[in-house]
Amino acid sequence: MSAGSVAVVVTDEIGVPSWDLYELSIPCTVFGKPQPDLADPWYELKLCGVGAEEANGHGLSLRTPYGLDDLVGADTVVVPSVPDPCVEEGRPLPQELIDALRRAHEAGARMVSLCTGAFALAEAGLLDGRRATAHWMHTAQLAERYPKVEVDASVLYVDEGDILTSAGLTAGLDLCLHLVRRDLGAHVANQLARRMVVPAHRPGGQAQFIELSVPARDDEGLAPVLAWARAHLDRPLTVADLARRAAMSPRTFYRRLQAATGTTPLQWLLDQRLGRARSLLESTNLPIEKVGELSGLGTANNLRHHFLKHLGVSPGDYRRAFPGAGTSGPGPRPV
Repeated sequence: MSAGSVAVVVTDEIGVPSWDLYELSIPCTVFGKPQPDLADPWYELKLCGVGAEEANGHGLSLRTPYGLDDLVGADTVVVPSVPDPCVEEGRPLPQELIDALRRAHEAGARMVSLCTGAFALAEAGLLDGRRATAHWMHTAQLAERYPKVEVDASVLYVDEGDILTSAGLTAGLDLCLHLVRRDLGAHVANQLARRMVVPAHRPGGQAQFIELSVPARDDEGLAPVLAWARAHLDRPLTVADLARRAAMSPRTFYRRLQAATGTTPLQWLLDQRLGRARSLLESTNLPIEKVGELSGLGTANNLRHHFLKHLGVSPGDYRRAFPGAGTSGPGPRPV
């Protein structure tokens, strides 16, 4: 597995609004701080500035050591956001930025946008004919301005392989951790998320905005049963089992879990099982059949089916991507 280089676009070096710093800080935190005990080398981060002629009086001034020409040659290019006037008022994005994004894509870079950064990728024509997302408050404008883009306003992020887009704020962190998971594996991404004190994985298809139909205190009642389920994934769990342990009817449990997570109980269980299987394949030399058993995905054939369907690779090919797998013995007990 390889980390590679990440070029982060700073669309305004002068007068950066304070509220735009969150999206900018996400890739800097995920890709910029070395984690030699998790992967060595870690990512090489470059902040690449577009620049501005004068400050607008509402933000900060930033100095970036790299320019737009440095986007070409990067393995991954991230556009955290674009200035509000480019979204709300239709102010044109700098042509030099659009040209640089096109050149980077043509050179083979993986293109990523967080929040309104999708407007820059769309302006460059990179989202034409593709599914994409942005913050739900701006997806209608994105769809209207770029009708060739298939805008999905409901999801946290969209992975189209070489082009990825996310909703705003914390969804950008979900996408960046997803990139780490793709590049370095689930174990590294999980450990990094733990250090950042954030959920290890929220699937991209999870809803951006969830209307809770129950009091917030009810969500706390789900935590013990979900923790128990993660500790017993090797068992043939059902929704009825989990509902009974939570002292709820299956219908109530289904409704509350979907309200709290944006996904169904069965999909939640499948995501947990796949995560356990990936971790075991990365860090142990257990036979494929045993991995299927401990993750609750069943036989080797069933494990292979789910890996091919959801990850696009077989369990064996996935394990071979981790040269160090199995060097630490039989691996952790699934608790």
